Amino acid sequence: MTLRASAAAAVLAATALLGLAPQAVAAPVPQPVSPPEPQLVSPPAPQPEAATAEHRAAAGQAATAPETLATLSRFFAREGRVSLAAARPRIEGEAIAVNHLSPDFVAGRPGAAVARLEFLASRAVSSDGQQAALWTARTEQGWQVVNIATGDDEFRYAGLGAAKLPGGTVFREPQIDAWYVAGGGRVLPLDEDGVRAVGAGGTTLSAYGVRIAEAYGDKLPGSLYAERGAAGGFAEGGGAGAGGAEPGPGAGPGGLLAGAGALALGAAVVPLLRRRRVAIA
Repeated sequence: MTLRASAAAAVLAATALLGLAPQAVAAPVPQPVSPPEPQLVSPPAPQPEAATAEHRAAAGQAATAPETLATLSRFFAREGRVSLAAARPRIEGEAIAVNHLSPDFVAGRPGAAVARLEFLASRAVSSDGQQAALWTARTEQGWQVVNIATGDDEFRYAGLGAAKLPGGTVFREPQIDAWYVAGGGRVLPLDEDGVRAVGAGGTTLSAYGVRIAEAYGDKLPGSLYAERGAAGGFAEGGGAGAGGAEPGPGAGPGGLLAGAGALALGAAVVPLLRRRRVAIA
């Protein structure tokens, strides 16, 4: 995958779209000299173990709410590709489950699945063909849209995983933005980041467990890394990831990769990391 523009640029675009005070937009945003360490934080409400029909219906209702569609119009019009009035965003299809690497698996807890539900994603499309993913999660106020991200990664990798390993679990390792499908004791890569991590032919589930334990085992809750607040650690209660934050009502899954071309629902923005996400802390 190619790197997007700086997170700082995304922050300025997001604040402008959300109508914050001019001085907030004009204020200089410090950029990290080098990418921060992997950071994993959690949403304020635990996500369910699986996405039920009821959850999908709730996610769909949140995605099609008038205020969500209004925000989508601003999102699609942010770079002048389409006018605000002409954007006419629509939601296509049913919300899908998006899984992330599980901290229980990182910790080597017996019986832990390699991934867990992080949020549900709904596909949004504008009149000129732009696409975005609406991330919906269970918050303290119920199911809410907590982020908007450019592109169709969630849907594309779900399809690739189903074709490559029918019945497998498609999941993302957000610290390196790698996508995989797991099943039958194997972990197979779905993108270039995954290939770099486990090889083109994939690896065994046990070997993958060794790799991610070495990479993130010292960042679990209770570690010095987590206690000193260095990029958040690997928090309990849901939500693995890394990135900036833009809290919305009830704030949703945290630590999702920040980057240009993403806009969350909320008021304040904090820049961090790379690629296409602005996250909810």
